Amino acid sequence: MMKGCQNECMAGGCSGETAKHVAESFKASDLIITPATTFKEKPDPNGLVFGTVFTDNMLTIEWSLASGWEKPYIKPLENLSLHPASSSLHYAIELFEGMKAYRGVDGKIRLFRPTLNMDRMARSARRATLPCFDQNELLECIRKLVEVEKEWVPYSTAASLYIRPTLIGTEPSLGVKKPTKALLYVIMSPVGPYFASGSFNPISLWADPKYVRAWKGGTGDCKLGGNYGSSIYAQQEALELGCQQVLWLYGEDHQITEVGTMNLFLYWINEDGEDELATPPLDGIILPGVTRQSILDLARNWGEFKVSERYITMSDLTAALEENRVKEMFGAGTACIVCPISKILYKGKHLHIPTMENGPQLTTRFLNKLSDIQYGREDSDWAVLVS
Repeated sequence: MMKGCQNECMAGGCSGETAKHVAESFKASDLIITPATTFKEKPDPNGLVFGTVFTDNMLTIEWSLASGWEKPYIKPLENLSLHPASSSLHYAIELFEGMKAYRGVDGKIRLFRPTLNMDRMARSARRATLPCFDQNELLECIRKLVEVEKEWVPYSTAASLYIRPTLIGTEPSLGVKKPTKALLYVIMSPVGPYFASGSFNPISLWADPKYVRAWKGGTGDCKLGGNYGSSIYAQQEALELGCQQVLWLYGEDHQITEVGTMNLFLYWINEDGEDELATPPLDGIILPGVTRQSILDLARNWGEFKVSERYITMSDLTAALEENRVKEMFGAGTACIVCPISKILYKGKHLHIPTMENGPQLTTRFLNKLSDIQYGREDSDWAVLVS
């Protein structure tokens, strides 16, 4: 992926002649740090609710077509001042990332495969016609922010500091066009287990093709806020039906795509009688999750069963359930790592998924392996030291 601002980058201010007199990217070495002088009390890591408490400081970097990127600032967390016509507010020209900092058993603070987040953020920026940036420079700015806020990284192996890089169009006009102004900012929030039911209780899903999360040629493979806001209505219906999350289906054959905001994995005996870990392929409607990639990398490295990126339909799943070929099914994402699935409501019937009866051996193994890397119990080049 592009490391700096390449000429093929279509996101404003990075092509041809204009690149000569505007700043193609901000530099971490230009970072101006004016940290907060009053400090909030740190919350108890055992009582954290996802994304409700924020650290004392934030990172902000402004961009305009006329001048390119301004210098990055770390400054006290504050409300944004936006023109009421800002394009992010009217046309959802914005994107975000989700990553975490972990305090290891050795006291050191680590990020987990952060370059994958930076790659994805750059791809999302291109798709949203927002300005491109040097991914390494942004990562260094984020590392500095975590360093400034290191006491906010929970002293717990059941909690972490969630990092939310965000890029919004601040074009002060109602024209539907590529913005000439933008703001990149990063806020951080200490978090515990994502699901209120606890970190490793199975969830129930509602599968109904009447709502679609993403479609071919759309933006499902980018982390754009519009993908999430439009999913809340279906999520509410799932809750009313007694399910915790939506199992998103696609197409006439009811392909299984994602679960809630997570990637989906099925561990089963496939049609050919092979033990297989399967997940839908990155065909444009699936978000390329960092946890998804890590699970695929681990499983392929283990070499103990077939690992496939393939289509799975609801009829494939129901047939496998009838023939007792399903072992485990789970969601995977930064917020929860892995989340076992025990029930799917589909066409008025409750399908029982025997994930918990089977250990869940594989789901637990992935959880333990990834947690060990994140919290420093195991050395890995996936973990990047902050301090």
